[in-house]
Amino acid sequence: MLKQYLQFKLSQKLSPQQIQLMKLIQLPTQAFEQRLKQELEENPALEGGKEEKENDFDDDFDNSNDEYDDNETIDTGDINVDEYLSDDEVPDYRTQANNYSADDEEKTMPYAAGTSFTQYLINQLNTYRLSDDERDIAEFLVGSVDESGYIRRELSDIMDDLAFTQNVFTTEEKIKKVLRIVHQLDPAGVGARNLQECLSIQLHRKEQHPDVALATNIIDNAFDQFTKKHYKKLLQKFDISELQLKDAIHEIERLNPKPGGSYAGNNRIVEHVVPDFAIKIVNGELELTLNGRNAPELHVSREYNNMLKGYKDTKEKSKSQKDAVMFIKQKLDAAKWFIEAIKQRQQTLFVTMSSIMHYQKEYFLTGDERKLKPMILKDIADEIEMDVSTVSRVANSKYVDTPYGTKLIKEFFSESMTNDKGEEVSTREIKKILETVIEEENKKKPLTDEALAKILKEKGYPIARRTVAKYREQLDIPVARLRKKI
Repeated sequence: MLKQYLQFKLSQKLSPQQIQLMKLIQLPTQAFEQRLKQELEENPALEGGKEEKENDFDDDFDNSNDEYDDNETIDTGDINVDEYLSDDEVPDYRTQANNYSADDEEKTMPYAAGTSFTQYLINQLNTYRLSDDERDIAEFLVGSVDESGYIRRELSDIMDDLAFTQNVFTTEEKIKKVLRIVHQLDPAGVGARNLQECLSIQLHRKEQHPDVALATNIIDNAFDQFTKKHYKKLLQKFDISELQLKDAIHEIERLNPKPGGSYAGNNRIVEHVVPDFAIKIVNGELELTLNGRNAPELHVSREYNNMLKGYKDTKEKSKSQKDAVMFIKQKLDAAKWFIEAIKQRQQTLFVTMSSIMHYQKEYFLTGDERKLKPMILKDIADEIEMDVSTVSRVANSKYVDTPYGTKLIKEFFSESMTNDKGEEVSTREIKKILETVIEEENKKKPLTDEALAKILKEKGYPIARRTVAKYREQLDIPVARLRKKI
């Protein structure tokens, strides 16, 4: 049985323009420039740069609406040409002043051209006398080297791939033989299948004086004890003194665990961080500026206004002309909205960052991370009367240039914790103190998480051992056993 009924409910839906604005706010400077370039290419009614004249609007037009004959081919009642031609109301974007810095020194970001890492290795293979099969295998192995310099594949898988993709039928023994040739290439350690093999290759290529010989022996025959820092076992196993072990470990620490990363011409595009804001201290006060690349000069095309003028002046309007004016209207609407959206984006970015700057004023004046106040997204959202998601979009992908270096904005946010005096302190402050305590510990007997928790409690920060472990992991600091030094 079918039933009909009415249901009333309130729902909030974002318009396509609001969604696009949110996406624009989220973009950092470089991505925004790409989006701007795309919009200029796709919308011919939108133009960049300054206009040739101050006013594109024609004074000959009045504000009256033309009504067209009902006998015309299509209904053009929704096309109000005067909306686009009238000079009675000048749109905001025409009077907007751009006081942002030009940042001329950062207009372009050139990349150096060079030989790829793979080609660099293949070029070295040309100096070896190899059979056709060996060369095919060698080039395949080199092609399997990742950007860290390792071959992270089983030889059996490589053997199968050679058969299926290169029509080269071989054995694992022959692949091992060719792999030993690859291990002779520079940088030393390239082509290794694991860290132990990588370090061993590098040590075997060094002059075997006593320290290097001992280091080689440790890596080849006691790698597990070395990685776990079981120094007493190493002293007993090799019957050596602490000084000898210390010198051998020093040789190992000088090796490169990622040989691929040492090749400068590996043609990986480095991600350059372009600060979206800059904070300077001028006469003891903070001064905030938005990167000028976020405030481009944009205007509506003069040609498109002239097209509308021609359409209005024409008495006989054909179907093709009406189709054209519908297209023009659509593009002008998109151009004017985009200009307005960019203005809103600038305002949102500036207001949000200004609020963050004043909230963390003590930090920006001193650079002392211990003076970072507890701050969550809602604190800033409430202050600027915007949604938490908007603040999140600004904080997650934007950088600010400060007197203490370029920082990711979301790094200024942290949860709060109550110290023994009942004061709200930032977890960033506790992490900084934890880092300092670990730096100053006796490396022969590193402090356990329980000992660290006790020290922090004595300093006025009563936190549990598991919380110390969480903060330590967030700071990328290993456990006590792995911080031990001889």
